[in-house]
Amino acid sequence: MSTAAANAAKKQRGRPFKPGRSGNPVGKAKGTRHRITVLAEKMMEDDAPAVVTAVLGAAKAGDMTAARIILDRVAPARRGRPVKFTLPTLETAAEIVRGLGAIITAVADGTLTPDEAAAVANLIEIKRKAVETVEIERRVADLEQKEANRVF
Repeated sequence: MSTAAANAAKKQRGRPFKPGRSGNPVGKAKGTRHRITVLAEKMMEDDAPAVVTAVLGAAKAGDMTAARIILDRVAPARRGRPVKFTLPTLETAAEIVRGLGAIITAVADGTLTPDEAAAVANLIEIKRKAVETVEIERRVADLEQKEANRVF
């Protein structure tokens, strides 16, 4: 048997692990980053000043792609816009329901887009949870007070 054939015979081919058992049952530690990512970050860290200088130089020379890269970092496009519509005060559950109704009305008449309405509704949901929490705290305090005043 030749040396190549002997080496090939020693190597396990196919499935080296028993079914249901991996070679590293614990797996990588949580938060471990891929070595290529770490290497790329190190390279960028070392070359960042030179890259920034090169992109700035290209932008100054009229390279519109370089200019766009810089402008996207310095003055990014706004993702949202301020919206103005009438929203009632939101201090009780009934007012919160009216607030959600106002949002639906604003979507129906085109004042708000559905995405904007969803964002405002999320804010109202946060307010609802806060109102609910305050109400529960008040009720628990009342119950504790009644229990403390109860005569046995």
